[in-house]
Amino acid sequence: MKPCDVEKRLSKITKCTISSDEYVRNFYSVDASSYILKPSVVILPRNKIDVMKIIKFAKRYHIPVTPRGAGTGLVGSALGRGIILDMRNFDKIKLGASHVEIGSGVFKGHLDKILKKQGRIIGPDPSIGPFCTIGGMIGTNASGIHSLKYGSVIDNIIQVRMIDSSGKIIKFPGRYDSIIKKIQARNSTFPKVSKNSCGYRIDKVFSEKDLYKLIAGSEGTLGIIISAKLVTYPSPKNILLYVIHYKTLSDATRDVPKILELEPSAVELVDSNITKHIKINMPSTGCLLFVELDDNKNRKQIYKITSGKIIKTESNAAKIKKLWSFRNSALAYSLRSITKNETMPTLIEDVVVPVKRLPLLLKILDMICKKYSLKVIVYGHAGNGNLHMRPILKQKDLGLIKTIATEFFAAVISIGGSITGEHGDGLARSEFVKLQYDAKTYSVFKDVKKQFDPENILNPGKIISSQSTVTRNLKI
Repeated sequence: MKPCDVEKRLSKITKCTISSDEYVRNFYSVDASSYILKPSVVILPRNKIDVMKIIKFAKRYHIPVTPRGAGTGLVGSALGRGIILDMRNFDKIKLGASHVEIGSGVFKGHLDKILKKQGRIIGPDPSIGPFCTIGGMIGTNASGIHSLKYGSVIDNIIQVRMIDSSGKIIKFPGRYDSIIKKIQARNSTFPKVSKNSCGYRIDKVFSEKDLYKLIAGSEGTLGIIISAKLVTYPSPKNILLYVIHYKTLSDATRDVPKILELEPSAVELVDSNITKHIKINMPSTGCLLFVELDDNKNRKQIYKITSGKIIKTESNAAKIKKLWSFRNSALAYSLRSITKNETMPTLIEDVVVPVKRLPLLLKILDMICKKYSLKVIVYGHAGNGNLHMRPILKQKDLGLIKTIATEFFAAVISIGGSITGEHGDGLARSEFVKLQYDAKTYSVFKDVKKQFDPENILNPGKIISSQSTVTRNLKI
């Protein structure tokens, strides 16, 4: 069906904003990833009734539907050829004493301002936080710099409401015996890591009351999220931030397990490609660890533990916020390192391993770099074993991109890691999900998808994929 025909027919059943305009479709054909995929139409549903009607229409004509928040995702999760649902109108916020009920289109930055007046926060805090939506955060199982203390989205959800592929509202927790039967006994193939956004998190579902955890990291493939309840926490006080200089990344990562014994709320790493953009007095080479403590009892121990040089200790809230802004700008800083003839495709940028194996992960990365003459920028959540590694390619070679991804992911999996800690599978990694898990687990994933979406209209090709998408539709 032509885009204009889809728009015309949908306009007869709903009064929400619908567009098949070329300019609008081009705008929604990209997000923060390296991919480009033009949709047929873009729709801004006003309410759940609109979504229900649109889903029923899409099912009737077998048109793919992809929900979209702010488009800040890094793996192409919010891109699709069919209908794009921009969920911005789902922006209601209802505060509770220790939780918040929020629409999927609420921007985290807006929520933060409201919670601040109450002296509270939500735990997950992606570096792009002010600009991402709650629905997008749930879809990718986002976490952020303070996941050491608060966990990922999956650890903070209380309830989810969504619309399934038949156009019906589903509320979790609830009784869904048929779905539970599809989720078999826990499987040993799940990596023993602190965060994981690869595949469906069946390892977190032990009974019907846990079923909503499947939605965290599901990337819109199981339903269209319209609202959720998240835990809120008191705003932390008495924060102390240490900035520690190391000569090498290996030196820094070897210290991380010892630093974790102090129960820090954050341990973040940035390499020399990032530090050169940071306005702080430090040696001209090397890397930095940002270590935050909000518990007075362990503060003095860090001087005995670290082998690096503590170059800054900060307790002023405004100055701490400024220092964290440097870390949160790491992706933007890394993009400045790309020359005119180079490219930095979304590729291997979100792996996570057991913390003690971070030095081994760096050795694997070094071997890949030497083998393919790569320059790689490294930063991220060292305390979780979750590093963002962004390779810069000198040539726009699609075959090379896939080869590097395949080799690197296989090596990460072999040392007990996951191919994605918080950014999701999307177009960049869905074909590698079956590489991470055994056939039995992947079969359960397919059963879960079929149970929720038997017609395969909800963001098809993400998580469960029969095609190679890592290099298809790349903007290079």
